Amino acid sequence: MLLEVPVIDIAPFRSGDEAARRAVAAGIGQAVHDIGFLVITGHGVDPSLIERTQGVSNAFFDLPLEVKRAVLRPSPGVARGYIPLEGESVGRSQGLDVPGDLNESLMIGPVDATDDVYFSGPAAGAHFHANLWPDDPPALREVFEAYFRVMGGLAADLMAMFALALDLPEGFFADKIDRHISRLRVRNYPAPVAPPLVGQLRAGAHADYGSLTILRTEASPGGLQVLNRAGDWVDAPIVPDGFIVNIGELMARWTNERWKATLHRVVNPPAELAPVSRRLSLVFFHNPNYDAPVEALPGTVGVGETAKYPATTSGEHLRRQFVRTQVAEVV
Repeated sequence: MLLEVPVIDIAPFRSGDEAARRAVAAGIGQAVHDIGFLVITGHGVDPSLIERTQGVSNAFFDLPLEVKRAVLRPSPGVARGYIPLEGESVGRSQGLDVPGDLNESLMIGPVDATDDVYFSGPAAGAHFHANLWPDDPPALREVFEAYFRVMGGLAADLMAMFALALDLPEGFFADKIDRHISRLRVRNYPAPVAPPLVGQLRAGAHADYGSLTILRTEASPGGLQVLNRAGDWVDAPIVPDGFIVNIGELMARWTNERWKATLHRVVNPPAELAPVSRRLSLVFFHNPNYDAPVEALPGTVGVGETAKYPATTSGEHLRRQFVRTQVAEVV
């Protein structure tokens, strides 16, 4: 049983033979089974794209609050735009009444939707709502769109690895993610200027909602912790050129909790390190097509047993969980 977050080189999956690809998938399967998290290297993402995304993100968050509020999230059910400091409490997705999180964020959704009715009809709801683009910095839209597309490709590779790890055909998930409703959410954790409220964290303990998450973050005080199966909070390692990957609640539902969506949190920095604790995270929440049926996969429910969760769809589950986390608007 893995009790620490492992580091896995996925390059052999991208360029190796069948045996090498299956070996990578098996390692990933063990990681998500045991702890729900891993760090991947050998992913092939251009470092300069990551640097540009970090640069425009920091430039946006450095703007005055009134400028950032020009692209304020339109409503709790629309996962687009800017959410101010303490405007969300992800711990509420676990049924906890906890204060707003000590971060601010900017969100976009799919960038390649067409005028097909699938993307604009009543069934689509807000999943393809137009993105809200700030005027400054001018390069932000181009960079965010490029990063979104690259993360979508990496997520598709990871879903293929998941399929092999579950003894399914490699392309099993392909038609369930080809019009995905993923979100790119860039979070800024500013250096705190006052002590937190009771129970208040940079991000409260929660599990992610979708299929998987791809995170690029920084090694600054007050970072990501993962709750392992022994009940201990362990630090997620920050590896040069690595991405932190974890599964979400929809993957747990698909696997009938053979794979569990692990609780994680972002803790507050020690008071003495607060001045140097600013942290930026690039978070890609990969979510299947809104109409993708999500129910226990064949072979995950034992004879005489019932599935742990009722059938749902990707879109309905994500909408319900996102709305639960929102805090009354910060003025």
